[in-house]
Amino acid sequence: MTDRIPATRRDLADLPLAVAPRLLDAVLETTVAGERVSLRITEVEAYHGRGTGSVPDPGSHARMGPTARNATMWGEPGHLYVYLSHGIHSCVNVVCGPEGTAGGVLLRGAEVIAGADAARRRREERGVVRTDRDLARGPGRLGDASGLRYPHHDGLDAITGARHAGASARLLLAAEPPADYASGPRVGVAGIAGTAAFPWRFWIADDPTVSPFRWGRGAATA
Repeated sequence: MTDRIPATRRDLADLPLAVAPRLLDAVLETTVAGERVSLRITEVEAYHGRGTGSVPDPGSHARMGPTARNATMWGEPGHLYVYLSHGIHSCVNVVCGPEGTAGGVLLRGAEVIAGADAARRRREERGVVRTDRDLARGPGRLGDASGLRYPHHDGLDAITGARHAGASARLLLAAEPPADYASGPRVGVAGIAGTAAFPWRFWIADDPTVSPFRWGRGAATA
């Protein structure tokens, strides 16, 4: 069994591109309305905001600077940036980097290792669940399974586990993250930000809960 340790702000203080592989095989535990779900993270993507790192990231929500939507990305590491995708699914990111710079790691795929009944019920409220591997396979499904919702849980602190809006979250890092992870372009990101110029997606090779790859609009030809 993999040993895991509570994440600290120092663990997440580097830029998202450096932190992202460290989150593989970590566990995000959420408790919402008294129901706990534990997600073993198998796939992530790094995103940098304006002025973060040496390479501008045109795929980031914070590429143009601070806004009401991305404010959490500019805060201290360890909080969860929760946003709404396509007006339907809440997606979960771990804020990384020094406070005052913007960055986050999108949790794209996970295995539900505890609380499967709650995760399955939440997913069934959103659509058909074909297999257990699909409960948190993809960022929208992961958000649904976790029980975290935008805007109520945006900014939740996964370091202290402080309760807010009927929910709490804790991030536990693998004592020994997998060394044989894979990397490549981010999924569904438009233009050059979704090409091999930004191999900022990381996943545990051959894990069945990793989501399928698809090109974003204009990315395949950028």
